[in-house]
Amino acid sequence: MHGVVVVGAAGRMGCRLVANLIASGELDLVGAVEFAGSPFIGQDAGLVAGCGECGVKISDSLEQILASGKAEAVIDFATGGVIEAAQMAVRANCAMVIGTTALSAGDRAELKRLADEENGRIVAANNMSVGVNLLFKLVKDAAAFLGIDYNVEIVEMHHNKKLDAPSGTAVRLGEVVCEARQWSYDQAVRNGRSGMVGRRPAEEIGMHALRGGDVVGDHTVIFSAEGERLELSHRASSRDMFARGALLAVEFLLGASAGLYDMQDVLKLK
Repeated sequence: MHGVVVVGAAGRMGCRLVANLIASGELDLVGAVEFAGSPFIGQDAGLVAGCGECGVKISDSLEQILASGKAEAVIDFATGGVIEAAQMAVRANCAMVIGTTALSAGDRAELKRLADEENGRIVAANNMSVGVNLLFKLVKDAAAFLGIDYNVEIVEMHHNKKLDAPSGTAVRLGEVVCEARQWSYDQAVRNGRSGMVGRRPAEEIGMHALRGGDVVGDHTVIFSAEGERLELSHRASSRDMFARGALLAVEFLLGASAGLYDMQDVLKLK
């Protein structure tokens, strides 16, 4: 069994990670972390996740957990402190799986530095779902094959508690289209439309973010041309799919050399 620590263990995603780790036959939950001052500090992570007592208490110190030497990997879907957690994990010779969507260019540069200069083993992905990562590949192929006559629109919907918009997955879908068509993302993407916007340019990607209810995550890429429309969609009904992808990423890193990877590497879709 390989020891894994979950950061953000009391959150919606963290609870599913804890539950899936407890149910796993290959990986073992050895630590659970929440922010300092969280009301869940000291509580059993399994009970908080709703899957029964597991004997792992939620802590506010990742550093102390890593110092025990029990962990081989850290999974972090939290919205804050991700880079600091990655730095601690790499120093402790632990693999790091990051599912946080709101990473800046500076954050990604630091992850690359950790992988290059400090022998870090890191998977960072906007979406850990197997289905979504296949969607990335299908969208790339469609964008290249269909050509500029097919206008591209991206629509995503998430629950009303999501903090960032558009979603990291929607952004990545836009990047995939731009890579396939050799466009600049910053120049091509238009976030929503309002008023007299004029005729739609051919080299444009409309990006639309919807929020409401308890939607886990829906993404659709629409290719529209004269006389026909192709839609490629993925709909998530459970956060367990993200958790299962994260566990696959851990297993991948346990046998990988140092480097910064994404789920396309994990799933051998490149």
